[in-house]
Amino acid sequence: MTATRRMFLQGALAATAMAMQPAFAKAQATPQAGAPAMRRIPSTGEAIPTVGLGTWITFNVGDDDELRDECAAVMDAFFRAGGGMIDSSPMYGSAQQVVGYGLRKLGQPKSLFSADKVWISSGSRGPSQIEQSRSLWGVPRFDLLQVHNLLSWEEHLQTLFAMKAAGQLRYVGITTSEGRRHDLLETILASRPLDFVQLTYNIVDREVEDRILPLAADRGIGVIVNRPFQQGVLLRRLAGQPLPAWAGDIGASSWAQVVLKFIISHPAVTVAIPATSQVAHVRENMAAMSGPMPDAAMRKRMADHVRAL
Repeated sequence: MTATRRMFLQGALAATAMAMQPAFAKAQATPQAGAPAMRRIPSTGEAIPTVGLGTWITFNVGDDDELRDECAAVMDAFFRAGGGMIDSSPMYGSAQQVVGYGLRKLGQPKSLFSADKVWISSGSRGPSQIEQSRSLWGVPRFDLLQVHNLLSWEEHLQTLFAMKAAGQLRYVGITTSEGRRHDLLETILASRPLDFVQLTYNIVDREVEDRILPLAADRGIGVIVNRPFQQGVLLRRLAGQPLPAWAGDIGASSWAQVVLKFIISHPAVTVAIPATSQVAHVRENMAAMSGPMPDAAMRKRMADHVRAL
């Protein structure tokens, strides 16, 4: 399968779809050699791996058997490297079907932490969309459901909290991306008993550090980071730059690992969910969980270095 064909198919298909402490000075503990870094979900204490798998664009491959098998291979490499959270949405075209295909092919891996979203303007139609999503994944229930991009959030949160109370769902969250509507997001975080918030954060997009991340930590809300690589834009920008000598001090052998280690070393962050369609890339991403993690001083040095490039 050529890269050109993959890009054409994904582009065409995409067109069819639209515990923690408030003081952040402490560095994270270094994982044991070979062991993936874990974070505890603040509301329960359950530990999950700090690098998950996103499916936006990369898993929107329709019925192409070869591309679906490539996505299943990515999932296989993800689970073999200790992965847990896979995140998807009805907004992501055929991604949910492709995730379900991969899970069936892999024998329903026990380490899966299933995270999906409700994304429909009608609050009354939320339950039927959720059931369709669950059927496409082929799971008995989702671990986490999130209101996607704050759409009809008040009605959908009522549904999700009721599902959680009935034992039909383990965790409830809400999402935004690309820095959108942070004022409203802050209001919701301060007033609703959420388990997770999903947002954009990386080594250059850092506005959530001032208010949103401290608020999530104070409220005991887990943080899922989307767009860690700005959909590849950030890595393409860094690709022509030599890896700094200090990257070895944190066990990073690539820019992707530098960026991921910056993200997952923030004390408020629970998990980052980079998306990829390549086995080599998912292995590279998962390796960012191992080895030393940057402390606060190193994180500043990392951000300053990238800002200067």
